[in-house]
Amino acid sequence: MRDDIWLQTRFDQIWSLFFPEVEKKNVYIRWKGKWKNKFGHIRTTKKGSEIVINKLFKDLRVPEDIIKLTIAHEIVHYMHGFHSHLPKLYSHPHKGGVVDKVLIQKGFAYALKQEKPWYKNEWLQLYRELCPEKAARPRIIRRRSMWSVLFK
Repeated sequence: MRDDIWLQTRFDQIWSLFFPEVEKKNVYIRWKGKWKNKFGHIRTTKKGSEIVINKLFKDLRVPEDIIKLTIAHEIVHYMHGFHSHLPKLYSHPHKGGVVDKVLIQKGFAYALKQEKPWYKNEWLQLYRELCPEKAARPRIIRRRSMWSVLFK
């Protein structure tokens, strides 16, 4: 299993190798959540900027390149001023594919190419194994009432 020290080490390595020009101020990383469709996120807390990586990625069957890509993705949000002390550069965090463009410039094109096939061919099955209680839940379909359709 990958632990907190492993995650912190990867975070520090990725930041220093690929983002040395970005001022690192009050930002930390941790494992959290067991999400099917979210690999990570960044948010502001009382302690500073928190980068969160899907806790299920501790499993060694998740390729390390996927985790590195997720960490780099969140650092790009930080450098663009989302949940950081830096000026916000865009109105939306993914405007015009800006995150992927930066990741490609920084050398993560190989990982971006791996991500979608891995998600489709491996992640969904792995998620079902790691979270059988969540994967087995029936999907609730909400229907509009007749009244909302008639009185629009």
